[in-house]
Amino acid sequence: MSKEKGGRVVVKVFLYGIKPEIWRRFSISVEATFLDLHNAVQAAMGWENRSPHEFRHGKGKRLVDVIGPIGLQGVIGEFQDETQVALADYIGKKKLPLRLLYRYDFADEWVHEIVFEKKEEGEGGPKIIDGARACPPEDFGGHFQYMQALHGEIGWMNPGYEPEKFEPEKVDFTPKKERKRR
Repeated sequence: MSKEKGGRVVVKVFLYGIKPEIWRRFSISVEATFLDLHNAVQAAMGWENRSPHEFRHGKGKRLVDVIGPIGLQGVIGEFQDETQVALADYIGKKKLPLRLLYRYDFADEWVHEIVFEKKEEGEGGPKIIDGARACPPEDFGGHFQYMQALHGEIGWMNPGYEPEKFEPEKVDFTPKKERKRR
């Protein structure tokens, strides 16, 4: 695990293929693991954590190295267990901003770019900073179908969905199993 103690990193996450952008910015402890980052992305974006995911990184445009849950299939490059890699270990002494990809729901293929923007002082759990627009509905069919729906080319699956609405004060990073106990 991480040798670096304390501190946070500011993270920006945005979905590929959607204009105007759907994005979130939050901070998280550098001691957090990639599983913690996955859970923070899920909460910040508004996903329901129902589908597989992975983080991809590498040199240049070849993003073949994967950090993810044990049991992922089809990894070409190096694989690391997301519960064993702290953000501080991944970031190390690399110059920020630092980018990697986060794939969620391999059928719908929601691809997010994650940017570690800067380090800052502080402790505690994830904290939302800002964001724009609502996350697409779960199991919607991916960014192409979402863009078609936005432009009225296909009907909406959820009539109550408001694509321009994002309420940062409603982001809850508390794990779902702990929310039920409150």
